[in-house]
Amino acid sequence: MNINPLEIRQRDRYKITTGVVLPRPIAWVSTQDGEGRLNVAPYSFFTAASTNPLTLLFCPQIPAPGEQKDTLRNIEATGQFVVNIVDEETAEAMNQTATGLPAGQSEFEFAGLTPAASQTIAVPRVAESPVAFECVLDQIVVVGDNQPGAGAVVFGRVQNIFMRDDVYVDSYIQLDKLRPIGRLMGNLYCHISDIFELIRR
Repeated sequence: MNINPLEIRQRDRYKITTGVVLPRPIAWVSTQDGEGRLNVAPYSFFTAASTNPLTLLFCPQIPAPGEQKDTLRNIEATGQFVVNIVDEETAEAMNQTATGLPAGQSEFEFAGLTPAASQTIAVPRVAESPVAFECVLDQIVVVGDNQPGAGAVVFGRVQNIFMRDDVYVDSYIQLDKLRPIGRLMGNLYCHISDIFELIRR
């Protein structure tokens, strides 16, 4: 079977992409607007772009024609954001923050989360998250034509990394303490519980 993506609906392209490009890590992005009102939302189109300089990227999509995610609007206004990592303990709270709240209403309060002061930027991290990357905006690359399914690629240069003490020991991440989750399709997520090793030759 061969499928021309230009000949199928955007919804079907989305379902194919999210059903095959997986598991996906989750960027739990905290921001604040120009008035200091807090926002936090999950994005599973997320990865690292570079380690020199350390740069992360995530991709907020357009929710409806002419609309924009609060996260993207806040980053454009302040140039700062935090990428918090979602673990098993914060999975339910992360899911709550995906709720579409009115602009200016804090997902921190809605999901019962604690804002914790960052070291290098004004935007707080999620205190309950085991790892948080404090970022300043590097660039935004717009993709698409302002229709649902289009969006942007947000690149952030990491200024500071918060890690819970038990997660980082002797210069190694302790996966059994981090316990990240991954995004699959629909309402499905996965645990990192079945691991195998391949030695590079």
